[in-house]
Amino acid sequence: MNQRETFRSRLGFLLLSAGCAIGIGNVWRFPYVVGQNGGGAFVLFYLLFLAIMGVPVLSMEFAVGRASRKSPVKAYQALEKPGAKWHLHGYVAMAGNYMLMMFYTTVAGWMLYYFYGFFVGQFQGKDAEQVGALFGDMLASPGINVFWMAVVVALGIFICSMGLQKGVERITKWMMTGLLSLMIVMAVRGLTLEGGLKGLKFYLYPDFQKMSEAGIRNVIAAAMNQSFFTLSLGIGAMAIFGSYLEKNNTLLGEAVNVAVLDTLVAITAGLIIFPACFAFGVNPDSGPSLIFITLPNVFVSMAGGRVWGSLFFLFMSFAALSTVIAVFENIMACCMELFGLERKKAAILNLILIFVLSLPCALGYNILSSIEPMGAGTSILDLEDFIVSNLLLPLGSLIYLLFCTWEFGWGMERYRKEANEGAGPKVPAWVQNYLKFVLPLMIVVVFLQGIL
Repeated sequence: MNQRETFRSRLGFLLLSAGCAIGIGNVWRFPYVVGQNGGGAFVLFYLLFLAIMGVPVLSMEFAVGRASRKSPVKAYQALEKPGAKWHLHGYVAMAGNYMLMMFYTTVAGWMLYYFYGFFVGQFQGKDAEQVGALFGDMLASPGINVFWMAVVVALGIFICSMGLQKGVERITKWMMTGLLSLMIVMAVRGLTLEGGLKGLKFYLYPDFQKMSEAGIRNVIAAAMNQSFFTLSLGIGAMAIFGSYLEKNNTLLGEAVNVAVLDTLVAITAGLIIFPACFAFGVNPDSGPSLIFITLPNVFVSMAGGRVWGSLFFLFMSFAALSTVIAVFENIMACCMELFGLERKKAAILNLILIFVLSLPCALGYNILSSIEPMGAGTSILDLEDFIVSNLLLPLGSLIYLLFCTWEFGWGMERYRKEANEGAGPKVPAWVQNYLKFVLPLMIVVVFLQGIL
């Protein structure tokens, strides 16, 4: 039996876990949801739900990983009682990681393509209509989509093939440091634009009037959703990092650190987007059109826009690639344990497999655009995203939660013993009833909202 790899440093673990959580959604969804739902008032609800929903489940995923020292597929087998069937979720979690990458690699490819486009000056001198048309042209081109998706897959697999410390940890540290530095530079730039402070006020000033207009129930629902989905819980993407972790620090403390980093990036993204949009009189919306149409238009009209556009899409590429590398590491660890493969062989197998599995999404806006799985105007990406975000993440989180808190699973005592090893904040005994009875209901509510 070979020795399980571990992280070289605690910082490496934190940056990799945060990198997995920090994805494209932090940038194209969070600021918009905040602006729509009462600014700073919404952020307070979000932080509350992050603390009472996201952080406990994250600590449980870490605990399952660290106690078992195994990948998500084998972790349950190491901890469950004889004859139990919890390990079946391990296979679902592994499938969930593949499905997440089936569309994420294409979207990450778009980020790289736009970085390249700004870098070589493709956007210079274009008017608003032409900038909008560039996005449509990109989607319509099978060649562009498949090429950049392939670059993302090859990059991610190559980094993972170098090993946990030499590849994944080392590159992610460098990338996350770059991401955080770029964000600070761009946020300062946004706030110094003329009219930028109006955007800041719209974004973070607590607006209870807007909150009541949106409806307090809707605001709470949005805050629950955002706090839950931001940490990518439920498919074992975090459990794998727990399995590489030493027992020096408590897992609640580590979960809080990852959540803080993730939130910091999400909030800073708004400091880049809203001041820039307000300074140039552009309405900030959400989703792909914000990233690929609204913001490129802002950069094109800005002094030095080519540089700022390049920097922004470099930061977006880092955010996307940090998630890709983290999930690829999880997939490879599962393959190595399930089939007894060496890391290099697992890399070659998954290079081919993930490339092939990613093709339907990459071709979903062009060659396969007639496939509209969820009704008119929808794409293959929408279906894959729906399955991962609305089914696999909430239900998977519920399974981790029940496994860690109920006696027919691993049990509250064993979870607390594992989570509380090391220095840092401990999971107290008095939260037992909340974790066993209240939190599962909250996750069911998030799940039902997603379905509806």
